[in-house]
Amino acid sequence: MKIERRFVDWEATGNKLFRLRSDNAALRRYVCSMLRKDTDRCNSKTGDCEHCGDKYMDKSISRPELAEVFGVSESVINNWESGRTEVGIEDLLFYCRIAGVTLEDVLVFHE
Repeated sequence: MKIERRFVDWEATGNKLFRLRSDNAALRRYVCSMLRKDTDRCNSKTGDCEHCGDKYMDKSISRPELAEVFGVSESVINNWESGRTEVGIEDLLFYCRIAGVTLEDVLVFHE
């Protein structure tokens, strides 16, 4: 049985990462809790956040906010989302874990 090698479409994968940053409540809660460092008021597991409330949960995460959580520059996040650079496996796994999705949900392969 021959197994075909598959190649990641980093531009399409980057689009999925952008959409996660724009519209993923689990990712928002995690970023909020990490940036605010106030785990008594911001609980990323339950979604309860006295500090941010619904106002924060209704907006997308900014590139600078996500970059701070990952410990990278804003341009790195921009390059991931545009597909200019590949996302390292450790960063991709971390991204998926905090967003509550699987690698299969994010990775797009060339046909």
